Amino acid sequence: MTWNPFKRKEEEKEAQKPVETPAKEGGKGRPTPKRRQAEAENLRPIVPADRKAANKAAKAKLRAKQDAEYEAMQTGDVRNMPKAERLPWRIYIRDYVDARWNVAEWFMPVAGVLMIAALIISSAFQYTTFAMTSSMVIFVLLYGYVIVAGIDLWFMWRKLKPLLVAKYGERSVAKGMRSCSYACSRAMQLRRWRMPKPTQPKRGNWPK
Repeated sequence: MTWNPFKRKEEEKEAQKPVETPAKEGGKGRPTPKRRQAEAENLRPIVPADRKAANKAAKAKLRAKQDAEYEAMQTGDVRNMPKAERLPWRIYIRDYVDARWNVAEWFMPVAGVLMIAALIISSAFQYTTFAMTSSMVIFVLLYGYVIVAGIDLWFMWRKLKPLLVAKYGERSVAKGMRSCSYACSRAMQLRRWRMPKPTQPKRGNWPK
């Protein structure tokens, strides 16, 4: 064993070096993140792991809701109908329209019959006075029916509007509620095809 005079000095220098302690994860030894970095981490969008599955589930839920609402309108279950159909004055409008005979509801059948008659006459009696006269008569009848149906709708709303105001206030006939167009559009449909379905099987049962 050889004696080294510099070995003792090297050992003394090694002993004098500061000992570095490893920083604990999550402890005080971890550097504090910058404010922008922390805010960026907090603002990360929450995205579902499987977008296709999430979209499929949302569509299925919406479809189930629509099916339930459609079934409610067919069966007359007001609680499960769409929100707009549950308004009390709309329920009153439906019952009022369903209770009366409306000229406008027969417009499509009458117009269809007149148009078919015009086509048959024009093809059977081409370029004859009878065909021209018949077409003119059918044209006048069709427009006359439209005018009569419009007058009937006007009288219907004139009677219905004060009833709505007296029972539900001015809000029920405001422009945003579209009560007039709702009543007229329902009156223009055949009774058996109306949605929601009429609550009474026959006409003449007026709402109270």
